[in-house]
Amino acid sequence: MAQRLLALDLDGTTLNHMGELSPRVRDAVAALPDDFEVVIATGRSILATTPVLDQLGLRHGFAVCANGAVTLRLDPDEPLGYEVVDQVTFDPKAVLEKMRIALPDALIAVEELGVGFKVSAPFPDGELMGESRVATWDELVEHPVTRVTLRQPESSAEEFMELVERAGLHGVSYAVGWSAWLDINPEGVSKASALELVRRRIGVEPTHTVACGDQRNDVEMLHWAAWGVAMGNAPDAVKAVADEVTGDVDDDGLVPVLEALTQSVRSGTPFRENVASQATSRVEL
Repeated sequence: MAQRLLALDLDGTTLNHMGELSPRVRDAVAALPDDFEVVIATGRSILATTPVLDQLGLRHGFAVCANGAVTLRLDPDEPLGYEVVDQVTFDPKAVLEKMRIALPDALIAVEELGVGFKVSAPFPDGELMGESRVATWDELVEHPVTRVTLRQPESSAEEFMELVERAGLHGVSYAVGWSAWLDINPEGVSKASALELVRRRIGVEPTHTVACGDQRNDVEMLHWAAWGVAMGNAPDAVKAVADEVTGDVDDDGLVPVLEALTQSVRSGTPFRENVASQATSRVEL
């Protein structure tokens, strides 16, 4: 049974800015001792997450998708290689009506679990995985959903965030990405809330948790972990909440952290203390 939990964000953390998994990161994940339960925690949909799980060789355990609204139990004996063990939904109508006024030009996507998205208009190529179906307003708001996404391709992230904050969202959880991209989840739902349920399920002590991420939707997760690591490419607001800052994702900044974690088990030294001492010489603190 795993004694430690390592939560890894995907884009900008485990995957580089081209969306690629480098051989060094892949090998460092594979080299982690069995003491670690590696849990991917991502804003991606199920369909966008499972190919990366295959690349990483993660076929057992758990994965958190849609910023915490969906949790998978990985099992190669299941027809799809997983089963959904937890999902949290909300009625999107009120928030979408507010955002339609605040961001009238924004594209809207409503996730259809395991299928794809209903969209108000086509998104830029490659941004949504799975089937994208243009839907009417009534179709977008007719059912409870795990997540709603708004995208304004012509705006910068800063301009978009200002518009979102001015809208005054209440009763939901939300995060603005590195581009003009907004994910809206049920209130109280985050990567951290889902990871806490996984931690309790597998019986790992809170002091034996590590999380690595790079964006605003990782802030709660970095707070949650006993040791939160921000990537060098993270915004300053994300770095500020982390216990440690490693290198840029495009320089395989996750690798020294993974190597330090591996060494913490091999050396038999206390978990958190060893991570700090092992990483200090290789990771920018």
